[in-house]
Amino acid sequence: MSQAKHLAIGSILVGMLVLALKTAAWWLTGSAALFSDAAESVVNVAASGVAFIALHMAARPADENHPYGHDKAEFFAAVIEGVMIVIAAAAILNHAWATWREPATIETPMIGMALNGVASLGNLAWGRMLLRRGRALRSPALVADGNHLMTDVVTSIGVIGGLAIAIATGSVHADAFLAVMVTLYVLFSGVQVLRESVGGLMDEAPAARIVERIRVVVGEHAEGAIEVHDLRARHAGRLTFLECHLVVPGSMTVADSHSICDRIEAALKAEIEGLVITIHVEPDAKAKHRGVLVL
Repeated sequence: MSQAKHLAIGSILVGMLVLALKTAAWWLTGSAALFSDAAESVVNVAASGVAFIALHMAARPADENHPYGHDKAEFFAAVIEGVMIVIAAAAILNHAWATWREPATIETPMIGMALNGVASLGNLAWGRMLLRRGRALRSPALVADGNHLMTDVVTSIGVIGGLAIAIATGSVHADAFLAVMVTLYVLFSGVQVLRESVGGLMDEAPAARIVERIRVVVGEHAEGAIEVHDLRARHAGRLTFLECHLVVPGSMTVADSHSICDRIEAALKAEIEGLVITIHVEPDAKAKHRGVLVL
């Protein structure tokens, strides 16, 4: 089993433990704000399960029907997670509205906040680890899961702090108001996750700094060629696809032009993990006098 799958299983187990702690905190207190935090943890567990399934699918090798592999399955997991976040926000808002109309006294608030705090520390540690390892493994599903957990930590801190203020002031509506604030933050998080995952499904280009680095490396290792133009790149999960046209002197042999291609590919793959490169060789008559000029 891959490291990414192990991390996804770990996320499910951590999520279930955090959910149990936050559900207990809400059950003991009856707080709408703590309910909102527990509802978001339900999404965490479900999203981790979806991430595991997506990672299993993405790990499948290329086949006749999917010659470029199955890596984009991870983006579907991120889309599903974003939708789950929006659904959770709707449930939280409904509960907050009911609490606003019929506010109730919060029971054993200190125990509830303590349980919520312990759960949040667990989310913080696991979320940071998921972000670090997800980026190292170039896994959109793990990164989305990590970002969601870090969002959960922020909302939990806000819930605990706001709940303490509500208890100190004795406001009967502060608890419901705080739950609404959590809903808005959760919705913002869901929109961000959806935007990033849809970008991957739409063959969005890598970050500008990566594209610029590709151009620099190509220019430094294409000695013997004239120029490189029509350079395009897109990312799909752990893979980044790059294609370009290499213009060489018309008198150059196939072997020599192929040697330049090999040199460029080796340099780029040493810089960028998971890079799939396609280079089309053209004679000098096809030069466009733009793109990457060879140093």
